[in-house]
Amino acid sequence: MTAGLPHVVAYTDGSSRGNPGPGGYGAVLSFVDSAGETHERELSAGYRLTTNNRMELMGAIAALEALNRPCEVELHSDSQYLVNAFNKRWIAGWQARGWKNASKQPVKNPDLWQRLLRAVEPHRVTWVWVKGHAGHEMNERCDSLATSAADGSALLVDEGFEGSGTLL
Repeated sequence: MTAGLPHVVAYTDGSSRGNPGPGGYGAVLSFVDSAGETHERELSAGYRLTTNNRMELMGAIAALEALNRPCEVELHSDSQYLVNAFNKRWIAGWQARGWKNASKQPVKNPDLWQRLLRAVEPHRVTWVWVKGHAGHEMNERCDSLATSAADGSALLVDEGFEGSGTLL
């Protein structure tokens, strides 16, 4: 941990019913205040047409954007796509190549990757992969939030997906 920065543990997950299809994300943030009390906050939202990977990214974005000051964040996700992008420095390569992957193909979801980079910027984030659907309590809780949001009735429009003119 870094002295002076609040320590937050975040768990995130994304879901889609079909790929593409209705989707949602869930996030749980936990921190201990200076009095030693633990606080938790749950976040979720559903979208009418999106992909699983977009919702995985949105879970992390929502968690980081919810923080109102720089923090040391331990972010847990079952998405290797998300975690490896940072831990294996894929994202740095994508940026250096003008948002192209190693095969010189356009990176999928550049709108969300760029938003995520802005959300990460004020924080010190450690990315932790957790095996999904393996009984991990917090991952299961986030999965439940994500799937409930995807199944909800007040679904949002994923402008970056529906407005992109492509459904890939």
